[in-house]
Amino acid sequence: MMNALLTEGQALSGRRRGILDYVTEHGVVPVADLLKRFSLSRASINRDLLVLCAQGLVRRVGTDITALPNISAAGSVMYRRGQAVAEKQAIATLAASMVSQGDTIALDDSTTAGAMADRLSDIAGLTVVTNSRGLVSRLGPCETVGLIGLGGRYSPTFDAFVGRICEQAVRSMRINTAFVSAAAVSGMAVYHQVEDIIQAKRALMDVADCRVLLADSRKFDTSAMNRLALLSEFDVVITDDGIDPVRAGLLRDAGIALKIADVPRPGSGVTPD
Repeated sequence: MMNALLTEGQALSGRRRGILDYVTEHGVVPVADLLKRFSLSRASINRDLLVLCAQGLVRRVGTDITALPNISAAGSVMYRRGQAVAEKQAIATLAASMVSQGDTIALDDSTTAGAMADRLSDIAGLTVVTNSRGLVSRLGPCETVGLIGLGGRYSPTFDAFVGRICEQAVRSMRINTAFVSAAAVSGMAVYHQVEDIIQAKRALMDVADCRVLLADSRKFDTSAMNRLALLSEFDVVITDDGIDPVRAGLLRDAGIALKIADVPRPGSGVTPD
């Protein structure tokens, strides 16, 4: 029953992401076109559009749906799940290799940390602490992983719990390794666009013996509004092999412990796990 519910939930999330991608590509789309393209009833499409509008991803204007390319849309977990998928999978594989039996680790709300979920079930005695509702749903049925879900105020845009309750719960713990991500890496600092999300990430970092930044190569030399941390505050920074070699060299020269994950590509001789 649990697997059936997860499958249904994944299909629903995938459908809404498909609707979002289609509207983003075309800019303005009549609701009638969405009904035909996705073979949905009017009630189903209205429910999906209501969720997407509530998350600030699209806007309904009469009988048309328009794309809403703003900060919230770019940060939305639904949007991020479709970005740099191969790179995130490679980073997640390398990050999971740092986890040992009996560890207590923290995974934040990021889709890169979320990609680690499928790689953790074989690690004995592992405990995972997370503020991601999606990760709680994915790891909950796994009997080999101890799971601590952090409460607080729910953010539908990020599918995560944030706020004072979340932060207070974290600060009562001790974590071996915190795996966190961010929206941008500029210079020698890491940034994110939303202050509440930053506070949750900082709380996880503050109680961890080891801090690991997961950042795919697209995020380097980009910007976001609020600073999360300096790169020097992380014990390890993991990115993918798309990073500019000059940038990678500068980071290492500055004392940053940089690990680069190889991304499987057709004809490369490297196959996905």
